[in-house]
Amino acid sequence: MNKIFTILLITLSSLIFSSCAQKTQWSYKGKTSAKNWHKLNEDFKICKSGKFQSPINIIPTKDVYIKPIIFNYNTISNKLINNGHTLQVNIEKGSKIILDQKDYELKQFHFHTPSENNINSKSFPLEAHYVHSSKDGKLVVVAIMFKEGDENKVLKKIFSKLPLKKNSTISLKLSAIDIRDLMPINREYYKFIGSLTTPPCTQGVKWNVLKTPINISTEQIKQFFNIFGHSNNRIIQNSNHRVIYK
Repeated sequence: MNKIFTILLITLSSLIFSSCAQKTQWSYKGKTSAKNWHKLNEDFKICKSGKFQSPINIIPTKDVYIKPIIFNYNTISNKLINNGHTLQVNIEKGSKIILDQKDYELKQFHFHTPSENNINSKSFPLEAHYVHSSKDGKLVVVAIMFKEGDENKVLKKIFSKLPLKKNSTISLKLSAIDIRDLMPINREYYKFIGSLTTPPCTQGVKWNVLKTPINISTEQIKQFFNIFGHSNNRIIQNSNHRVIYK
Protein backbone atom coordinates (compact mmCIF):
# COMPACT_ATOMS: atom_id res chain seq x y z
CA MET A 1 0.00 0.00 0.00
CA ASN A 2 2.84 2.41 0.91
CA LYS A 3 4.53 1.66 -2.41
CA ILE A 4 1.33 2.42 -4.35
CA PHE A 5 0.83 5.62 -2.37
CA THR A 6 4.42 6.71 -3.11
CA ILE A 7 3.97 6.10 -6.86
CA LEU A 8 0.72 8.08 -6.87
CA LEU A 9 2.37 10.93 -4.97
CA ILE A 10 5.30 11.07 -7.39
CA THR A 11 2.93 10.99 -10.36
CA LEU A 12 0.76 13.76 -8.91
CA SER A 13 3.82 15.89 -8.11
CA SER A 14 5.08 15.41 -11.67
CA LEU A 15 1.74 16.48 -13.13
CA ILE A 16 1.58 19.56 -10.91
CA PHE A 17 5.16 20.50 -11.82
CA SER A 18 4.48 20.00 -15.53
CA SER A 19 1.33 22.12 -15.26
CA CYS A 20 3.26 24.90 -13.53
CA ALA A 21 5.87 24.82 -16.30
CA GLN A 22 3.19 25.18 -18.95
CA LYS A 23 1.74 28.22 -17.16
CA THR A 24 5.11 29.94 -16.81
CA GLN A 25 5.06 33.24 -18.68
CA TRP A 26 7.90 33.77 -21.16
CA SER A 27 8.43 36.18 -24.03
CA TYR A 28 10.90 37.61 -26.52
CA LYS A 29 11.48 40.89 -24.73
CA GLY A 30 11.88 42.30 -21.22
CA LYS A 31 12.43 40.33 -18.03
CA THR A 32 10.94 37.14 -19.44
CA SER A 33 12.93 37.25 -22.71
CA ALA A 34 15.16 34.48 -24.05
CA LYS A 35 18.23 35.47 -22.05
CA ASN A 36 16.24 34.82 -18.87
CA TRP A 37 14.24 31.72 -19.84
CA HIS A 38 16.48 29.45 -17.75
CA LYS A 39 15.60 31.48 -14.64
CA LEU A 40 11.82 31.31 -15.05
CA ASN A 41 11.24 27.65 -14.26
CA GLU A 42 13.27 24.58 -13.26
CA ASP A 43 12.06 22.90 -16.46
CA PHE A 44 13.67 25.68 -18.51
CA LYS A 45 17.23 25.37 -17.15
CA ILE A 46 18.40 23.48 -20.21
CA CYS A 47 17.75 26.65 -22.24
CA LYS A 48 21.13 27.78 -20.88
CA SER A 49 22.94 24.59 -19.89
CA GLY A 50 22.10 22.53 -22.99
CA LYS A 51 24.90 21.89 -25.49
CA PHE A 52 22.62 21.18 -28.46
CA GLN A 53 20.37 24.23 -28.45
CA SER A 54 18.63 25.83 -31.43
CA PRO A 55 18.70 27.98 -33.46
CA ILE A 56 22.25 28.03 -34.83
CA ASN A 57 24.31 29.58 -37.58
CA ILE A 58 24.34 26.73 -40.09
CA ILE A 59 27.90 26.28 -41.34
CA PRO A 60 28.13 22.71 -42.70
CA THR A 61 30.86 20.52 -41.23
CA LYS A 62 30.28 17.31 -43.19
CA ASP A 63 29.48 16.83 -46.89
CA VAL A 64 27.76 13.48 -47.34
CA TYR A 65 24.86 12.06 -49.30
CA ILE A 66 21.65 12.69 -47.38
CA LYS A 67 18.60 10.66 -48.29
CA PRO A 68 15.65 12.80 -49.45
CA ILE A 69 12.79 13.34 -47.03
CA ILE A 70 9.61 11.70 -48.33
CA PHE A 71 6.72 14.15 -47.94
CA ASN A 72 3.22 12.68 -47.71
CA TYR A 73 1.09 15.72 -46.91
CA ASN A 74 -2.45 14.65 -47.75
CA THR A 75 -4.67 16.45 -45.23
CA ILE A 76 -5.88 19.99 -44.73
CA SER A 77 -5.35 22.56 -42.02
CA ASN A 78 -8.19 23.31 -39.63
CA LYS A 79 -7.11 26.10 -37.29
CA LEU A 80 -4.97 29.22 -37.17
CA ILE A 81 -3.91 30.15 -33.64
CA ASN A 82 -2.35 33.29 -32.24
CA ASN A 83 -0.75 31.86 -29.09
CA GLY A 84 0.89 35.13 -28.15
CA HIS A 85 4.27 34.01 -29.43
CA THR A 86 3.59 33.13 -33.07
CA LEU A 87 0.92 32.20 -35.60
CA GLN A 88 0.40 28.43 -35.62
CA VAL A 89 -1.43 26.47 -38.32
CA ASN A 90 -2.78 23.13 -37.04
CA ILE A 91 -2.99 20.19 -39.44
CA GLU A 92 -5.56 17.41 -39.47
CA LYS A 93 -4.30 13.86 -38.87
CA GLY A 94 -2.97 11.90 -41.82
CA SER A 95 -0.04 13.94 -43.13
CA LYS A 96 3.49 12.73 -42.50
CA ILE A 97 7.09 12.59 -43.62
CA ILE A 98 9.34 9.55 -43.82
CA LEU A 99 12.84 10.30 -42.55
CA ASP A 100 15.50 7.65 -42.06
CA GLN A 101 12.83 4.98 -42.67
CA LYS A 102 10.66 6.26 -39.82
CA ASP A 103 7.23 7.97 -39.94
CA TYR A 104 6.70 11.38 -38.37
CA GLU A 105 3.22 12.94 -38.39
CA LEU A 106 2.86 16.63 -39.27
CA LYS A 107 1.21 18.37 -36.33
CA GLN A 108 1.50 22.08 -37.13
CA PHE A 109 3.64 24.78 -38.67
CA HIS A 110 4.40 28.26 -37.38
CA PHE A 111 6.56 31.30 -38.15
CA HIS A 112 9.42 33.38 -36.77
CA THR A 113 10.61 36.80 -37.90
CA PRO A 114 13.40 37.35 -38.63
CA SER A 115 14.64 33.81 -39.19
CA GLU A 116 15.90 31.95 -36.14
CA ASN A 117 18.53 29.88 -37.91
CA ASN A 118 21.09 31.58 -40.13
CA ILE A 119 22.71 29.92 -43.13
CA ASN A 120 26.41 30.73 -43.50
CA SER A 121 25.79 33.82 -41.33
CA LYS A 122 22.89 34.99 -43.52
CA SER A 123 19.58 35.85 -41.85
CA PHE A 124 16.20 35.76 -43.62
CA PRO A 125 13.09 37.89 -42.99
CA LEU A 126 10.89 34.92 -42.08
CA GLU A 127 11.29 31.24 -41.19
CA ALA A 128 8.58 28.56 -41.05
CA HIS A 129 8.85 25.47 -38.85
CA TYR A 130 6.91 22.35 -39.82
CA VAL A 131 6.74 20.30 -36.62
CA HIS A 132 6.42 16.51 -36.79
CA SER A 133 6.20 13.81 -34.13
CA SER A 134 6.71 10.04 -34.21
CA LYS A 135 4.56 7.58 -32.27
CA ASP A 136 7.26 7.37 -29.60
CA GLY A 137 7.33 11.17 -29.18
CA LYS A 138 10.49 11.99 -31.15
CA LEU A 139 10.38 15.41 -32.84
CA VAL A 140 11.43 16.48 -36.32
CA VAL A 141 11.38 20.05 -37.62
CA VAL A 142 11.52 20.93 -41.31
CA ALA A 143 12.42 24.61 -41.63
CA ILE A 144 11.79 26.85 -44.64
CA MET A 145 13.42 30.22 -45.20
CA PHE A 146 11.72 33.15 -46.92
CA LYS A 147 13.40 35.89 -48.96
CA GLU A 148 11.95 39.22 -50.05
CA GLY A 149 10.35 39.05 -53.46
CA ASP A 150 6.90 38.52 -54.94
CA GLU A 151 3.80 38.08 -52.81
CA ASN A 152 3.44 34.56 -51.46
CA LYS A 153 0.04 33.16 -52.45
CA VAL A 154 -0.22 30.64 -49.61
CA LEU A 155 0.76 33.21 -47.00
CA LYS A 156 -1.86 35.51 -48.50
CA LYS A 157 -4.51 32.92 -47.62
CA ILE A 158 -3.15 32.59 -44.08
CA PHE A 159 -2.81 36.34 -43.53
CA SER A 160 -6.21 37.20 -45.03
CA LYS A 161 -8.04 36.89 -41.70
CA LEU A 162 -5.61 36.94 -38.83
CA PRO A 163 -6.46 36.24 -35.17
CA LEU A 164 -5.06 39.46 -33.75
CA LYS A 165 -5.77 38.79 -30.07
CA LYS A 166 -3.50 36.60 -27.94
CA ASN A 167 -4.83 33.05 -27.43
CA SER A 168 -7.42 33.48 -30.16
CA THR A 169 -8.27 30.90 -32.82
CA ILE A 170 -9.98 31.04 -36.18
CA SER A 171 -10.95 28.36 -38.68
CA LEU A 172 -8.46 28.08 -41.54
CA LYS A 173 -8.83 25.66 -44.41
CA LEU A 174 -5.65 25.22 -46.40
CA SER A 175 -5.56 22.37 -48.90
CA ALA A 176 -2.86 19.70 -48.84
CA ILE A 177 -1.51 21.36 -51.99
CA ASP A 178 -1.26 24.71 -50.18
CA ILE A 179 0.63 23.07 -47.32
CA ARG A 180 3.06 21.49 -49.76
CA ASP A 181 3.38 24.70 -51.80
CA LEU A 182 4.72 26.58 -48.79
CA MET A 183 7.94 24.70 -49.49
CA PRO A 184 10.40 25.09 -52.38
CA ILE A 185 10.46 22.55 -55.20
CA ASN A 186 14.11 21.82 -54.41
CA ARG A 187 14.06 20.15 -51.00
CA GLU A 188 17.74 19.55 -50.39
CA TYR A 189 18.48 20.30 -46.77
CA TYR A 190 20.96 20.77 -43.95
CA LYS A 191 20.68 18.23 -41.15
CA PHE A 192 21.67 18.46 -37.48
CA ILE A 193 20.50 17.74 -33.95
CA GLY A 194 19.13 20.67 -31.96
CA SER A 195 16.32 21.67 -29.62
CA LEU A 196 12.99 23.41 -29.46
CA THR A 197 13.57 27.14 -29.92
CA THR A 198 11.01 27.97 -27.22
CA PRO A 199 10.80 26.89 -23.57
CA PRO A 200 11.40 24.27 -22.28
CA CYS A 201 14.11 24.10 -25.03
CA THR A 202 13.91 20.29 -25.16
CA GLN A 203 16.93 18.75 -26.92
CA GLY A 204 17.14 15.78 -29.28
CA VAL A 205 15.08 17.44 -32.02
CA LYS A 206 16.04 16.42 -35.57
CA TRP A 207 16.44 19.62 -37.59
CA ASN A 208 16.18 19.67 -41.38
CA VAL A 209 16.58 23.15 -42.86
CA LEU A 210 15.75 23.42 -46.55
CA LYS A 211 18.54 25.11 -48.52
CA THR A 212 16.33 26.97 -51.00
CA PRO A 213 14.30 29.96 -49.75
CA ILE A 214 10.90 30.96 -51.15
CA ASN A 215 9.41 34.40 -51.71
CA ILE A 216 7.55 36.68 -49.35
CA SER A 217 6.65 40.30 -50.11
CA THR A 218 7.79 43.27 -48.04
CA GLU A 219 4.18 44.00 -47.11
CA GLN A 220 3.64 40.43 -45.89
CA ILE A 221 6.74 40.65 -43.70
CA LYS A 222 5.39 43.87 -42.14
CA GLN A 223 1.96 42.29 -41.74
CA PHE A 224 3.33 39.43 -39.67
CA PHE A 225 5.70 41.65 -37.65
CA ASN A 226 2.91 44.07 -36.76
CA ILE A 227 0.76 41.36 -35.17
CA PHE A 228 3.19 41.05 -32.28
CA GLY A 229 4.84 44.46 -32.50
CA HIS A 230 8.31 42.94 -32.22
CA SER A 231 10.46 40.10 -33.51
CA ASN A 232 9.72 36.58 -32.28
CA ASN A 233 13.01 34.82 -32.82
CA ARG A 234 15.43 33.32 -30.33
CA ILE A 235 19.03 34.48 -30.65
CA ILE A 236 21.63 32.23 -32.28
CA GLN A 237 22.99 29.56 -29.94
CA ASN A 238 26.48 28.09 -29.79
CA SER A 239 26.80 25.10 -32.14
CA ASN A 240 29.36 23.54 -29.76
CA HIS A 241 31.14 21.80 -32.62
CA ARG A 242 28.10 19.68 -33.50
CA VAL A 243 28.01 17.88 -36.83
CA ILE A 244 26.03 19.73 -39.50
CA TYR A 245 25.42 17.70 -42.64
CA LYS A 246 24.83 19.17 -46.09
